[in-house]
Amino acid sequence: MSGTATEATRCGFIALIGAPNAGKSTLLNSLVGQKVAIVTPKVQTTRTRLTGIATYGTSQLIFVDTPGIFRPRRRLERAMVATAWRGAEDADIVVFLIDSKGGLGADEARIIDGLREAGRSAIVALNKIDLVRREHLLELAARIDETGIAREIFMISATTGDGVMDLKARLAALVPEGPWLYPADQITDVTSRVLAAEITREKVFLRLHQELPYAITVETENWEERDDGSVAISQVIHVSKASQKGIVIGKGGRTLKAIGEAARHEMELLFERRVHLFLFVRVTEKWSESREHYLAMGLEYVA
Repeated sequence: MSGTATEATRCGFIALIGAPNAGKSTLLNSLVGQKVAIVTPKVQTTRTRLTGIATYGTSQLIFVDTPGIFRPRRRLERAMVATAWRGAEDADIVVFLIDSKGGLGADEARIIDGLREAGRSAIVALNKIDLVRREHLLELAARIDETGIAREIFMISATTGDGVMDLKARLAALVPEGPWLYPADQITDVTSRVLAAEITREKVFLRLHQELPYAITVETENWEERDDGSVAISQVIHVSKASQKGIVIGKGGRTLKAIGEAARHEMELLFERRVHLFLFVRVTEKWSESREHYLAMGLEYVA
């Protein structure tokens, strides 16, 4: 149901921006009430612009989880940052998430300057409040208030859920009046093929984040619907060096098997059906320079 006859429906796009590892993906999953973004201990995990859709009363909230904003060096990093800023420009509301434990560093200052230059204000959410003292939170909130970019400041923990519903309720009241853009039960507009690739990429990072650099991506090459209702998914894990291929496969193929089992289990929970997952590892030396891969990830190909 998309609202009542007496109360107008609301709908709006809300960009979640912040420095790497501020907790944007965790917050997105908490706001939606279901996992739509991968979460790992490694910074800069989010590369694409992921969308999560949630409802609150008569409001439909379309959250855009953007890559972390930082000083980029390589083409992939420049594309990620450009995508994040594009998400902020297109949104009705910007939520600027700050790791309250880390405070205001160079990346946060860069975001504040960017918001000022764009003439945008943001709802600031101080995250990870369960990890810091109240005096520190109040001091941080005062410093942010002095910047002049904050419409309002919320204190939350995306991990525990503390304060998240207050933030969600406020956003529901602020999005503009208008018809819902998606069915009430839809939680993302990302395709199943992309979600499946993201799940596998998460499992690779969780398994190998100490050993493997960022030069890896996952591509769903084939999606075959079977007569028994199951789906066969073939994916390629692209690495940039032959030595990385051996790390992903592991001794006797054990690492790749463990990654595949973890990914398949999560896909079955998400897609609510049996999944046959086939993983292949391919050395693609310059995948991070390929325009085709950028388009597949929803990133701008920047010089």
